[in-house]
Amino acid sequence: MGLLERLRKEWFILGIVLVIAVARLEPAVGVKGGPLKPEITITYIAVSAIFFNSGLSLKTEELTSALMHVKLHLFVQIFTLVFFPTAIWLFLQLLSITPINEWLLKGLQTVGCMPPPVSSAVILTKAVGGNEAAAIFNSAFGSFLLGSSSSVPFTSIFSQLFMTVVVPLIIGQIVRRYIKDWLERKKPPFGAISSCVLLMIIYTTFCDTFANPNIDLDKFSLIIIVFIIFSIQMSFMFLTFIFSTRNNSSFTPADTVAIIFCSTHKSLTLGIPMLKIVFAGYEHLSLISVPLLIYHPAQILLGSLLVPTIKSWMVSRQKALKLTRQPKAPVKV
Repeated sequence: MGLLERLRKEWFILGIVLVIAVARLEPAVGVKGGPLKPEITITYIAVSAIFFNSGLSLKTEELTSALMHVKLHLFVQIFTLVFFPTAIWLFLQLLSITPINEWLLKGLQTVGCMPPPVSSAVILTKAVGGNEAAAIFNSAFGSFLLGSSSSVPFTSIFSQLFMTVVVPLIIGQIVRRYIKDWLERKKPPFGAISSCVLLMIIYTTFCDTFANPNIDLDKFSLIIIVFIIFSIQMSFMFLTFIFSTRNNSSFTPADTVAIIFCSTHKSLTLGIPMLKIVFAGYEHLSLISVPLLIYHPAQILLGSLLVPTIKSWMVSRQKALKLTRQPKAPVKV
């Protein structure tokens, strides 16, 4: 494989490195309130584009089928809202005897209680080729469920989710009906489009990370927290993979991809307002926020780096299942 062909194949990984490097050089460009206005271009326009893209690319029967996949939804929501926070709480009981700052540990506990995001989990599932419809439902439903039961204004959450997820998805489905033949004939690169949007999200996320004064910790504490967060993410991704690929799980490889990302990702958009409400007046609010501020870019970075590996596994697994389901040729006597 030539160098040019290799670069073309790995363009997404190279894009990640490039946008992080650019964000590090001049973070002020992509921060909230900066020239790119990510609070509008990313929060509303980019997220809406993701779900419009999904509406165009998904067959209506796939969306309907995803809504009826109750076992998958229960798995994701129970793992996200019950198992994840419980496991983190037990883990923190061990960490409490260490010299790690107690407010950082409280921040880790709050991370465990956050819902999944409505963008990154969907984009990564789509990039791999997993069950995108299931990822859309669980990401939106998790945010809606926890947001409506917390102190965060319900109306604000519902309206934002409706305008950036539901409306673009419906519009995409309507447009698809009129250009269905053209879409099937031309096969637009929906996955590449979503990956480009993800690169924009990674860029603005790291701009916020590098420009945020709240991550002004001593290097030892910062390294320890980063290590713990990456370890948690890797461990839980592995756990969801093991649970969802058991012989009696009945989940397809595409379902497993959606489960891995939706069960382990946490929302920064909903998380920060929740922290500000729950810990209002705390002088250590900035320290409590640090784990979530690290977790968000870490999940996007780790998930993006794992896309080729997970995709390779899914494709090979699908081929293997297809072969096992083919009828065997009759034996000639």
